[in-house]
Amino acid sequence: MKAKLGKRTEAKEKNQENDALFSENRRNLLKEITGIAAIGVLGTAPNSVTAGEVKSRAALPARQAAVRDYDVIIANGLVILEQGEVPADIAIKNGKIAAIGSALKGAEHVIDAKGLVVSPGMVDAHVHINEPGGGIRNDWEGYVTGTRACAKGGVTTIIEMPLNQLPATVDKKTLEIKYAAGEGKLVIDVASHGGLVPYNLENNGIQEQSDSGVVGYKCFMATCGDPSIKGDFLNVDDYSLYEGMRQIAKTGKVLMIHAENAAITDRLAKIAYKKGEGSLTSYVATRPVFAEVEAIRRAVLFAKMTGCPINFCHVSSPEAVDEVVKARGEGVNITCETCNQYLYFVTDELDDIGPLAKCSPPIRDQRAQDGLWRHVLAGNINFITSDHSPCPAKLKNRNNAFDAWGGIAGVQNDVDIFFDESVQKRGMPLTQFARLIATNPADRFALHTKGSIAIGKDADFAFIKPNSPYTLKAEELEYRNKISAYVGRTIGARIVRTLLRGETVYSLEDGLTGSFPGRYIKV
Repeated sequence: MKAKLGKRTEAKEKNQENDALFSENRRNLLKEITGIAAIGVLGTAPNSVTAGEVKSRAALPARQAAVRDYDVIIANGLVILEQGEVPADIAIKNGKIAAIGSALKGAEHVIDAKGLVVSPGMVDAHVHINEPGGGIRNDWEGYVTGTRACAKGGVTTIIEMPLNQLPATVDKKTLEIKYAAGEGKLVIDVASHGGLVPYNLENNGIQEQSDSGVVGYKCFMATCGDPSIKGDFLNVDDYSLYEGMRQIAKTGKVLMIHAENAAITDRLAKIAYKKGEGSLTSYVATRPVFAEVEAIRRAVLFAKMTGCPINFCHVSSPEAVDEVVKARGEGVNITCETCNQYLYFVTDELDDIGPLAKCSPPIRDQRAQDGLWRHVLAGNINFITSDHSPCPAKLKNRNNAFDAWGGIAGVQNDVDIFFDESVQKRGMPLTQFARLIATNPADRFALHTKGSIAIGKDADFAFIKPNSPYTLKAEELEYRNKISAYVGRTIGARIVRTLLRGETVYSLEDGLTGSFPGRYIKV
């Protein structure tokens, strides 16, 4: 299957430019809307409706009143549709969205969403779940705790990475081991990325993973893994990257790339360590922007030669996004993501936070963050992810930052932080917000039932209460290891309910479900 998003970027960017910001006129328009006729029923696609047409009942097909047998109706929410946000009801039948309209009736259960934004549940395309642990990482993040955190945070689908579980996911056998490890433990839905490593290119490992249902692949150009641990994930050399791209291109799936020049960053780190440097600020200096840019340029060249669709993970600098935009203009099937941590923290505060804020690429300075936000708002960055990369506290509690585990635990706060920072603080349109957290990643990785609120899609929703600040406490985290760089921060919006295929898996009032309705998604 071919990835769609790269080819549609130009049109999507134009749509984003046409989105109205939260101007006073937009607010007044929404206040004037008292209801809309139903958009459709299960099996009937809605007509195309622009944001400007939302106020006109004539722009929508009439409600088919005969359909009254719904399982759940979500009433009175401000619903983010692909065409615009509107006050509307949503009817759910058999886990699917069956109707969208006003004053819908005939459900066994009604959820009142008055005063809430009803968003598509987030599709986080970059999450590390460390199960199975192989006897070495058994105390790292597991499926139960990881997916509970997702549900609490409004994340209804994740695409989990082929590392840091043991064995790493590199072929059919190891993928099946991972599927078995999560069976009966999923609170939300989980898709998987396969692995590209130097040792799975000659045993049909790439094709085996595609045949077994992975939605994409992941590789590291930066150094990763522990060669002394049997079955651990390892980074690619240039030949492995080229040959891996050539093989992945035949599957039509997307290669996720961690792009940093390993030779440069490793040597700079050794030099700094030998000098006795150990602060996070020193660590950031050993992973310069040019090392990220160079790796992106090299991977883009290989993508041009092989035709492999690519996505650059966790871009941390505006210069990196510039390279993606340039390649996109040259016809490369390319997307990129960034993470909340790059849009939220800056280098100057890292030493005060400590190793909890260590990640790679590193969190950069205010200039870089400002540049990233310009790219996000302009539509040049395709989706937001957490790169949730948790570990036990003992691996973070190190005096020297170079010795600490590099990864930030953040999936539980994907949605509330990004909503606060993008919509409430920077005026991002709700339609763009939904595209960045849900629609675009679902499209990119062919998750056809996910990512938007439309007839026939899975009834996956995050209910967001705007302007509802709270201070995050460690005991509120659902992670196995209750540590995060966001603890102690005041977040200006709150997730009050999460639905997976119409079932409430979390509510602020009642807490998390005790069941495991999540499923593995195989493409």
